[in-house]
Parts: sequence; structure tokens; C-alpha cells
Amino acid sequence: MRIKGGLCAAGICGLALFTVSDQPGRAEPIPVEKASPSEPSPQPPDPSSGVVYICPMDPDVRSHNAGVCRRCGMTLVTGIPDPVEFHLDMGLIPASPTPGRPAVVQFFVRDPWKDRPVTGFNVVHERFFHAFVVSEDFEFFVHGHPTLVADGVFQYPITFPKAGVFRILGDFYPAGATPQLTSDTVIVPGTPPAPVQLQRDYADKTGDNLRVSFATIPEQPVATARTQLRLSIDARAGLQRYLGAWAHMLVASNDLIDMMHEHPLLADGGPQMEFEIVFPRPGVYRVWIQLQSDERVNTVHFDVPVSASPQDPDPRT
Repeated sequence: MRIKGGLCAAGICGLALFTVSDQPGRAEPIPVEKASPSEPSPQPPDPSSGVVYICPMDPDVRSHNAGVCRRCGMTLVTGIPDPVEFHLDMGLIPASPTPGRPAVVQFFVRDPWKDRPVTGFNVVHERFFHAFVVSEDFEFFVHGHPTLVADGVFQYPITFPKAGVFRILGDFYPAGATPQLTSDTVIVPGTPPAPVQLQRDYADKTGDNLRVSFATIPEQPVATARTQLRLSIDARAGLQRYLGAWAHMLVASNDLIDMMHEHPLLADGGPQMEFEIVFPRPGVYRVWIQLQSDERVNTVHFDVPVSASPQDPDPRT
């Protein structure tokens, strides 16, 4: 999904802090009718009729049986509402944060019909809200989980390490709607870092307790075409699911306009893993991948150049 955001909204940064525990909600079980002994054995489902269960995050994943998505681990549902974009405003406490000092990012979620605070949220990968924070020089990356403190209000404590522009991606799922991805921009006062021009980087990366090799198919990715991102993972302790999925991936364009949160298309806890992505336009993209092994979360990154056509071997943003 391609998303854009603006500057931190004014006039919403002075709310008082709340302290409410960020505990995942409890998913309601899907009722299943059992056949009585006198009824015949159930027949295989007819693909042209009957209930179809769909993943709300990956709608191409469908099943005739209740369960969870094989890709992202979310509970399959029997229907998905038409996608509607909810309103997400962002504020800061203090309104003008100082590099190296604690601050709080506030998220205000409102419905798209009457602009009312949203009162209910579904759990997405064990949390109500995921926030990704990236600095303009790509040296700062955080995947955190804001706390729900009031209707439609989340808060996340953070210390911005330096001045400059930070892009924040919010990932949440209002009850009765579809999963939302919305980005915004925070500007921390001071002298910003020098501009960064990403270059191709497919070199093996080492995390806390694993090593990752990276390749793309095709070798030269092309904008608007499907690209496979293949990982070979050397983790002596094996992989564990992290927040309900075998891996989480954030993709950001060199100019931080395009940001995408993805999960593996193929993964089973073994050493091979594959993502599939469509890069929206030419440029160079930073790809962060988070993997868990032996209770430790590893974050590695690669830089992927994407061309306008297969004949363009060295794209630039």
C-alpha cells in the first residue's frame, strides 16, 4: 500500500498523559455448528458456493474453513467491509521536542463519517496499534506499540535521538472496518542530518543471534511489477514467531514518501523465507526485516534499487 502524510497537526499536542495498560483484546470464537449423529458426513465444500473466510489484512488469502491466515496469522473472517480510510492525527508532548530528551507521540483515530473518536479496535499481531518510526538519514528505526489511553487516543513514549524529519507509520484495525496504514511526519527542531542517497546493499547481515542472506527475483526489481525477496536465515536456535508472524518487514523509499508493512508469503520457521512486494515507483528502498530467535528480536536491513524498466540497471531517486 502506498501512503503519504503531512506535518504534525497543530493544536492537538497539549492533552494530559494517561496511564492505561496496553493489553491485547480477546478475540471472539467463531461458532461452528456440529452435525448430529443422524446427519450424513459433511461433503467437501463447493468452490462456487458457501461461506468463504478471508484475511482482513491479506484479502487474497481465502478459505472455506475457519482459522488463521497462513501469511500473517490473523483470524480469518466471513466478510470484509468496503475499505474506508480513517482519520489519524498526530500530536507531540512537548509540542517542540528536544533531541535526546523524552517525548510522547499521541495518535488520534477518528471515523471517516462524523469524525468521532473510534471506540473499538481489533488486535493486529497481538497489539491494538503498531508504530514504525524512521529518521530521514535511516539511522533510527523503531517498531513500537502505543498504548490505548482513551477513546481513539493512543500514546507512545519516545526519545528522538537527533534533529530533523522523522516519518511515522501507524498500523491499526478499527472494529467493523478494515486494517489501516497511515503515515505522518514529525520535525524535531535543530540542525538536520546531511541528506542520504541509498545505494544497493544485498550484503549478508548479522543480528544478535542469526545471520541473513538476501536476494531478489528478478535480480533487478522493476516498479509496479511483482518482486520476490528471498531470505536464507542461519539461526542456530531456530526461528520463533514474532507478534504472530514469522517475520515483519518495513519498506521505505529513499524520500520516505512510500512506506509498507509486509509479512512473508512463504515461511514455516525454517531457514528459507520469501516475501512478495510491488514497489510503487523507481528509486532505492530500505528494507528492514525483524526476526525472533531464542526470545531475541533481530533487526536487519537491505537497500534495494528499483528501476523504471528492466533496461535501467542503476536507478536513482
